[in-house]
Amino acid sequence: MKNVDDLIESARELAGRGFSRGEIADELNVSRETASWLVERSGAATSGQTPGDGDAGDSSHNGGPHDVHVDWSAIGRDSARLAYAGMAMADLLSKEGEDVDLTVGIEKAGAPLATVVARELDTDIAAYAPRKHQWEEGDIEDLEGTFSRNFADIRDRECYVVDDTITSGTTMRETVDAIAEKGGEAVACVVLVDKQGVEEVRGVPVYSLIQAIRVGNS
Repeated sequence: MKNVDDLIESARELAGRGFSRGEIADELNVSRETASWLVERSGAATSGQTPGDGDAGDSSHNGGPHDVHVDWSAIGRDSARLAYAGMAMADLLSKEGEDVDLTVGIEKAGAPLATVVARELDTDIAAYAPRKHQWEEGDIEDLEGTFSRNFADIRDRECYVVDDTITSGTTMRETVDAIAEKGGEAVACVVLVDKQGVEEVRGVPVYSLIQAIRVGNS
């Protein structure tokens, strides 16, 4: 990605493939509001919508989004680089002790990173699909995330949580809450890039390899 026009074109392509706005946000590492703005600027319609049907409260009606786009595809497309990044993330978590026996990857991009972390820290692995993947418009609280049955169970286990980026912290909070609802306990979280300077969620420490801090109002 080189500029906003590239992001708009990517949003158009993803919307044309049937991605929800929440999934587009996940793919482009931007907020849901930014994803809506990009889709509307592209003239594309996501499932069940026509162009211009965005959430009345999103940033497309307020002069554009206030966000930071993170493109880490140079890491993601190469297995060796991905492994090195995952090992660095595991190292950030290693101070948390030896009792943790499960790593939860937030789908989609957090799952491959979590696989490396789990291998490095000798834990089982679980995968969580956040509710934003179903989000199109309206209140995201009406949706529900899910743990994949193809991976380890959560109940009565201490967990690490792994994702690629934190934009607002909403997905990380949701995941920590979902783990607690299943009877588990999140001990620490780790991401590649933190765009908000989040140090903890629900009292759980959050570590990041990189913090992206925007300076100014534009």
